[in-house]
Amino acid sequence: MKTRAAILDRMGVEPPYETSRPLSIREVELDPPGPGEVLIRVAAAGLCHSDLSVINGDRPRPMPMALGHEASGIVEEVGSGVGDLVRGDHVVVVFVPSCGHCGPCAEGRPALCEPGASANGAGTLLSGARRIHQDDGVLHHHLGCSVFADHAVVSRRSLVRIDRDIAPDEAALFGCAVLTGVGAVVNTARVPVGASTAIVGLGGVGLAALIGARAAGARTIVAIDLSPSRLDEALALGATHAVDARDPDAKEQVRAISHGGVEYAFEFAGAIRALELAYGITCRGGTTVTAGLPPSTASFGLPAVSLVAEERTVKGSYIGTCVPSRDIPRYLDLYRQGRLPVDRLLSGRLALDDINAGFDRLRAGHAVRQVVVFP
Repeated sequence: MKTRAAILDRMGVEPPYETSRPLSIREVELDPPGPGEVLIRVAAAGLCHSDLSVINGDRPRPMPMALGHEASGIVEEVGSGVGDLVRGDHVVVVFVPSCGHCGPCAEGRPALCEPGASANGAGTLLSGARRIHQDDGVLHHHLGCSVFADHAVVSRRSLVRIDRDIAPDEAALFGCAVLTGVGAVVNTARVPVGASTAIVGLGGVGLAALIGARAAGARTIVAIDLSPSRLDEALALGATHAVDARDPDAKEQVRAISHGGVEYAFEFAGAIRALELAYGITCRGGTTVTAGLPPSTASFGLPAVSLVAEERTVKGSYIGTCVPSRDIPRYLDLYRQGRLPVDRLLSGRLALDDINAGFDRLRAGHAVRQVVVFP
């Protein structure tokens, strides 16, 4: 079938993207779903920094590529072997497919699925196939999703069925921003009721972590960012304190607020200076969690003696250490109850043709989560 998709031919195109147009909207050929695969009509797709990091070249991927990894959709056709989804089912797309039988999957850690990671790195679906084509050859899939498109073929292992009463633009956020941010708090760190927390980097994932910390019962939530407007948003969402990361004494401010450092510090900016700040504001015996994705050449140095003498913990969190089939329904229930106000993360809706301008706004920090809405 023919479908329209946002195609990235090469990375590192200079901004502003509304002028240079790194993403071109083109009609491409989409194969029918193969065994274990599903054709969905994309309903809504979020613009994420993980997409932006491919556009600007920070996270290299095979080119050319049909971009997009955070979405909701409706099932239109299932391939052979798919017996638990039918046409008309509503789904959320998850950007790491889980095979179900590798070592991490067997341990209940599907976010670390080894075949899923290999397929994502190669730009294929979990099966190793590529289902998108253009006149001059095959296109690569972005994280097994490629959802900046009217339609997408994805692995069944990349989908979680949801109830039909969730608005598509809000449902889309549960596939990345909510899984990653809330999951870092409740799965990776396991923040207990009454804990002190701080969040460095208040994009869509960071603000999702903030509402997750509030839902978990954290008594102190210190929001830290370079943007005054983001700090205002964080306070409106329930942060107890806000600290401007541009202040030379930002670390001392947080340590004063928390009486020596927070028990759990989270970093979502994808910058080494932000991670250093998060480590610096963590108390003795505390835990620093990072879910930011800096360039692959970046490295993080720390005073090794503090790991022992202060019993410190530094943890990475990928997709919020999630089990998607478990966590997405749980988070949706909390959203319905008003305990995870995910809808407040939405800062704009746009058409697919306006996606380059949307990434300009994201790059400039003028948007939290924009969503492409498909007719």
